[in-house]
Amino acid sequence: MRSILAIIPLLALAGCASIPSDEVRPVPGKRLLAYQESATGSSQLTVERDSGFLGAGCYVSFSIDRQVAARIAVSEEASFNVPPGTHVVGIGIDEQGEGLCSKGYLKRELAVTVAAGETGRFRILSDNRIGFDIRHLD
Repeated sequence: MRSILAIIPLLALAGCASIPSDEVRPVPGKRLLAYQESATGSSQLTVERDSGFLGAGCYVSFSIDRQVAARIAVSEEASFNVPPGTHVVGIGIDEQGEGLCSKGYLKRELAVTVAAGETGRFRILSDNRIGFDIRHLD
């Protein structure tokens, strides 16, 4: 019984686990839906999804200025080219998903300002206590 009680806190923290850089994979091109063309003077937004167990079988929709830019699985990352300025980045339910992956409610958004040549970095977290969230890393 004591060993079970010792394991429960570890499982709760599993959703917060960081990803070793050698385990992060790029989002496949067929799931990159917008902001892939590079332009002179553009800025970049990079997002990485953690390796948490919550929703591990589903993609999370990543949006820029409320336009779906990618469908992201666990331990994946992607970069997007945007004009300099303020942008709204967010996560939501993958409406292209099947079964339970396309059901429910998930909407988290952040406003971020990036200058020409700058990169804004974000992380999609899955936590057993709070669910999904997006954090600005810079």
